[in-house]
Amino acid sequence: MGGHKTIDIQLTTTKKEKPDFHNLGFGKVFTDHMFVMDYNEGEGWHSPSIIPYQPISLDPASVVFHYGQTVFEGLKAYRTKDEKILLFRPEKNFQRLNSSNDRLCIPHIDEELALEGLKKLVWMDQDWIPTVEGTSLYIRPFIISTQPYLGVSPSSQYKFMIIMSPVGSYYKEGIAPVKIAVEQEFARTVEGGTGTAKTGGNYAASLKAQEIAGEKGYSQVLWLDGKEKKYVEEVGSMNIFFKINGEVVTPSLNGSILEGITRNSILQLLKHWNVPVSERRISIDEIYEAYQKGQLEEVFGSGTAAVISPVGELLWNGQKMIINNGETGKLTTDIYNTVTGIQNGKIEDPFNWVLEVKED
Repeated sequence: MGGHKTIDIQLTTTKKEKPDFHNLGFGKVFTDHMFVMDYNEGEGWHSPSIIPYQPISLDPASVVFHYGQTVFEGLKAYRTKDEKILLFRPEKNFQRLNSSNDRLCIPHIDEELALEGLKKLVWMDQDWIPTVEGTSLYIRPFIISTQPYLGVSPSSQYKFMIIMSPVGSYYKEGIAPVKIAVEQEFARTVEGGTGTAKTGGNYAASLKAQEIAGEKGYSQVLWLDGKEKKYVEEVGSMNIFFKINGEVVTPSLNGSILEGITRNSILQLLKHWNVPVSERRISIDEIYEAYQKGQLEEVFGSGTAAVISPVGELLWNGQKMIINNGETGKLTTDIYNTVTGIQNGKIEDPFNWVLEVKED
């Protein structure tokens, strides 16, 4: 499998100009190289290679354009003060990619080979890893269906790619609290749908609600379950946590919530700290009741892009819930400092989460 396939490497002859690492947006500029690998029915995944970053050519009838058969991942690389290059739990990303592949009827990739390709790519483009506080190299592995065919059935051809982008904060607010509107009209997905997979359709389905929330001055929407519009699920780009009367609560995975890797890491961290934490079904009414009683102490989101994002305001049913006076709470700050500290090598990693990238 992975160990037996040689990754072909073609170096670029024209290196790009680097952006100002002190003034990075998110996902707007891309590094010099990309990883590509193709799949054909009967042949399987083949020809893994690293090539200069470039456009790809696809047939207009490619399945991805018409039926949305695609999956993706997101992770980051960091450079430490002592010049080490670290990845945060990358094996979990490729495990989840294959889980998404299952749901979208896409052939499994060799996780070991994918990780090997990723490490080689990061090593080659390591001078794109920014070292300014709060920055990182965002990594986007993804698979698209490429068979030219107008018919609703799984593709027989696929392309797996990894591209990378030096990034700053996902939200313009950075670690400052964001304002989030609770969505009551639209549904992103439902139990039994594709909510547990990282697939483009989930995000396309979220855009309208996000656009409306943005017009009202809110950064994101908090999705409720698609059936009853009662139970909290997740934010468009993050899982969500509530600290209620000393206990941290996050919605349990129910078939329509993405199993976040940062979410999993926070649950481990809180248990390690002996902070009361539970995964369970939680209604928006319970959240509002806790707020009215003065028991809603902190709210924060978690995800690869934002890492930890404190929530300073929730809008629901025309009611504004101002959390912790609109300020970042102590526990949220502690989690952010610990997770990012482990990611960038500033503090000890007791969980064996980080993987150092080294030259072969």
